Amino acid sequence: MRRVFPILAVLTAILLAYAFYQAMWVAPTDALQGDVYRIIYYHVPSAWTAFLLFFINFIASVQYLASATPSTQRAAKWIVIGVGIIGAIAPFIPQVRQQLPTGLYPSSVATTVLAIPAFYFLIGKYFPEQNLDVLAVTAAEVGVVFCTIVLITGPIWARPVWGIWWAPGDIRLTSTLVLWLIYVSYLMLRRFSDSAQTQKLAAVLAVFGALDVPLVYFSIWFFRTQHPQPVIGGGGSMDPRMLRVLLISWMAFLCFAFLVGWSRYALEKMRREVEEAEALEALTSIEPGGLSVQPSKTKVPLSRGAR
Repeated sequence: MRRVFPILAVLTAILLAYAFYQAMWVAPTDALQGDVYRIIYYHVPSAWTAFLLFFINFIASVQYLASATPSTQRAAKWIVIGVGIIGAIAPFIPQVRQQLPTGLYPSSVATTVLAIPAFYFLIGKYFPEQNLDVLAVTAAEVGVVFCTIVLITGPIWARPVWGIWWAPGDIRLTSTLVLWLIYVSYLMLRRFSDSAQTQKLAAVLAVFGALDVPLVYFSIWFFRTQHPQPVIGGGGSMDPRMLRVLLISWMAFLCFAFLVGWSRYALEKMRREVEEAEALEALTSIEPGGLSVQPSKTKVPLSRGAR
């Protein structure tokens, strides 16, 4: 895998450069916003990438919590299967379809829900139980980076278009900020907590934080907001040439996120392996009778509590 990484890094750099060229010079100028709209090719792909990473964090956290006992694993598996079946059928039922916001396709809802069991079983297949927490924290860290890009590029785009940097009453802006704060809290909990239950508490917080992702995305349909309608999934329209460049940019961002996540995942695994090796070495250095062998070969008695 180490030999493949440099090749993928070069290909990703080329794709990022190509996406930049497409966004700055090939994509047509927007008739209303002018060239300032071109920030969309960084703002929107960053948001989509962050949502995907938070979704992976959610699935990995659920699997980590479910791995506590075989019974919870079986229950979680059948719950996920049930969610996928219901989510694939329900949007096409006439009574349910009538309740969907105008412009929201039933197929979009079904596809989104089906992603839950798909990712659940894929992650369960390729990531063993001891690495689920590693995957969760990796996805959260990289996701926060892309969500930060969203929060920075959004006001830069809003200033010339809306005339203000930030609209406090805009539900999408507020919910995105809340999402960012939840996952920053998640990372701070993992960084500064010394409790033995830190990983479980963080997984619960991740599950709670993931509930804000649908609110961010669907807020455009259910609340009045200054944001335009989505260009994918129904509700809006976009010049096909712009949409093509937008998808190219997203592909470049996904490749970049994959490389960063891959590096961070390997680093986190290595860190934990080193900590486990040090802990094992510390345990094996304790001799019978409660004496610990120090590097200087001197024997220092342990405290009464340690005995």
